[in-house]
Order: sequence, then structure tokens, then C-alpha cells
Amino acid sequence: MKKITLACVQATPVLMDKEKTLQKVLTWIEKAAEKNVDVLLFPESFIPAYPAGMDFGTVVGSRTEEGRRQFQQYWENSVEVPGNETAILAEAAGKYEMFLAIGVTERDLTTKTLYCTLLYFSPQGEFLGKHRKLKPTAAERIIWGEGDGSTLVSFDSIFGNVGGLICWENYMPLARMSMYERGVEIYLAPTADSRDTWQSTMVHLALEGRCFVIGCNQFFTKSDFPENLKDKLANDRPEVLSRGGSVIVSPLGKVLAGPLFDQEGLLTAEVDLAELIQARMDFDPAGHYNRPDVFDFRVNKS
Repeated sequence: MKKITLACVQATPVLMDKEKTLQKVLTWIEKAAEKNVDVLLFPESFIPAYPAGMDFGTVVGSRTEEGRRQFQQYWENSVEVPGNETAILAEAAGKYEMFLAIGVTERDLTTKTLYCTLLYFSPQGEFLGKHRKLKPTAAERIIWGEGDGSTLVSFDSIFGNVGGLICWENYMPLARMSMYERGVEIYLAPTADSRDTWQSTMVHLALEGRCFVIGCNQFFTKSDFPENLKDKLANDRPEVLSRGGSVIVSPLGKVLAGPLFDQEGLLTAEVDLAELIQARMDFDPAGHYNRPDVFDFRVNKS
């Protein structure tokens, strides 16, 4: 077993601008490389931004033309997978020999559907694959389609088995179990939830999965939106739309870095992978603490 450095970027995307946000991502990757980071996570839908405060002109039973144009703007700044952006990100991961994961809004050119997606890149500069969010939460269903079991994935790497779920998927017990069953050792949890209660969820994940957990969120305000959208944001939302709360937790629930609130920043934590074995001495949700004679667990991966 060996020591590695885990990290996450809590930053402000250039909202609704795919190209400029990608450049910002590359800048943060370079900063992480200066800290000798081995595994790096960016937040949920960092490209082109989580659309907090936007309603896309919808109420129950009604849509507006302006809202449809906002959706088109969001679609045009979303990421094709694979495509130009994934090639650039893969090259950056390989350049710094870093395992990279980043949340994007993915656009499917065939169906024109958008998905909330987590992308994975190897330290060898390869695009490994993706996970699409299984169940967009509440009003997110206006903009994102549902993923399926085929993208409940994890990847073996020189830094361990890496996988994860997006935001409130982490409240889905069976989705979590699918990760534990895959042997995830570094659990990624990009999110848009900046409530204090989310911190309890991250600690619970670590204790339940006996894995290292990286929780990662964005920091941005209403003022960060482009001019054509600022006056379209919900009036009842505060100026700070996402205050962050990124955090790194050990397999026994110890907070190693963060939580970071109300600013941009890079969280890092040097960890000893031997802790994964030590933590599973008395609990292992998919191993010796499992009861397959009592519970029948199956994932539809089609």
C-alpha cells in the first residue's frame, strides 16, 4: 500500500461559456499538479455550470419562448462525449499523470437530450468512461434526462478503484450499494448541495463504504451569470447561489480537508491506502458484513 494525494477543485465556472470554463479547468489542473495531486475531482456540471436559480421559463402547464432560448444556450455550451473537450481533458490528465474526474452537462447529438454526467480520465491520458445521473432531482428534470445502469461504473487505477455518484444519487441506498459492490476505494461525490447537512452525508458515505470520499461543489453568485440571464434568475434566491462545502473524508469518517465555504480553492489531502484495509477489519458492506443469503442485490446494467 502507498500514500497518494487526493484533491478537489471548488471554483466558479465561467457560466454558460464552455470554452472559457474549459480553460479555467486546465488552469486548476495545473495548480493541482504543482501540489503533486494524484486524483482530482471537479464539481457537478462544472461545464458549463450548474444552472442554480434558473427556471427556463417553466411553471406547471406552461413554458415560455424565452425559456426555450435559455435551454438552447445551455445546450450549445454543453459537452459532447467523446468530443473535443474530452480529448483536451484526457491530454491534461496524461500530461500530469493524474486521475481526473469532472462533472459536465453532456449533450446527446442524436436525441438532443442533456445529461448530468461525470467523466473519468486516466493518468495515462485516456478517456475511461462516464456516469450519467440516474435521477435528476426536482426541477432538474426539466433540463436533464435519466441515466441507466450501464453507466454505474468504477475504474481500477494505480491509485485504487475510483468511482462515484452525483449529488442526491448519494441518498439512494441501492445506488450506493452498487458502488460498494464494485469495490470502490476512492468515492467521488460531485454535488450542487451546499447545505451544512450535506457534510453528514459525506461522513456517512465514508463510514458506510469504508472508502475515501471526495465531495466537491461549486462556488458562485448571481453576479457570475452573463448579463442576458441575470434578470431572469429567481428573485427569491440569495445572492450566493452555491457556497461550496467541498470536503475530503477518510474511511473511518475523519474529515481530512475542508469543508470549504464561500470561496474558490483547492482542497488536498495526503492519504495512506493502508487505511482502506484497516477500516474494513470490522465492517465491509459488500464483503464480510454482507448477507447475500438474506438480501438479493442486482443491478440492471443494460
